[in-house]
Amino acid sequence: MDIERSPISTLNNIYEISGVEVGQHFYWQIGGFQVHAQVLITSWIVIAVLLGSATIAVRDPQTIPTSGQNFVEYILEFIWDLTRTQIGEEEYGPWVSFIGTMFLFIFVSNWSGALLPWGIIKLPQGELAAPTNDINTTVALASLTSVAYFYAGLTKRGLGYFGKYIQPTPILLPINILEDFTKPLSLSFRLSGNILADELVVAVLVSLVPLVVPIPVMFLGLFTSGIQALIFATLAAAYIGESMEGHH
Repeated sequence: MDIERSPISTLNNIYEISGVEVGQHFYWQIGGFQVHAQVLITSWIVIAVLLGSATIAVRDPQTIPTSGQNFVEYILEFIWDLTRTQIGEEEYGPWVSFIGTMFLFIFVSNWSGALLPWGIIKLPQGELAAPTNDINTTVALASLTSVAYFYAGLTKRGLGYFGKYIQPTPILLPINILEDFTKPLSLSFRLSGNILADELVVAVLVSLVPLVVPIPVMFLGLFTSGIQALIFATLAAAYIGESMEGHH
């Protein structure tokens, strides 16, 4: 006998499916919320590394820069050039810090997963890994990017920003709205998927073959990790620049 399911039952089933997880996770209870402790721990370590490096870099600048100061200045110039290229000469200034923070956090997070031996730190459940291999982290970063380009468009063009949704014809309104949902989705899934896949490949190779064989793959992982950080920062800057442009 077929039994018709109620809408509440269907919603409960969807909620149970959303709770399906891959692997084990170590949780903390914070203010009644359950959070992934591994992601918070590794994210705090990455943030501490970035803050510590920035503090050391600006503590005693020299007129004749040292090798370390030259390296920091090179990174800053790279971020300035990236932001200026994507957003434009007139508007890029206020967004350098945002794009730079995104790039550096993702870059250091990706490399921490490839270089640091997180496995030696034992947890009650699960294990530490790069923050960016967790979809929650990348969704948060992509959401910040969405908020940023909406803010940029509204501050630059006011309510006229929403006119882009009916350009070049009102028939494209649904597609233009859908585009704003697909942007953060593509950013988040691209980043987490690539980093997670890279870590899984290295883990499998290490468990199956001698130590020397996975080393080239690990170096390739470092390269792709840097490329993923560059792609995310470039697209974030491009979306911000696009939101401030007029439509002709």
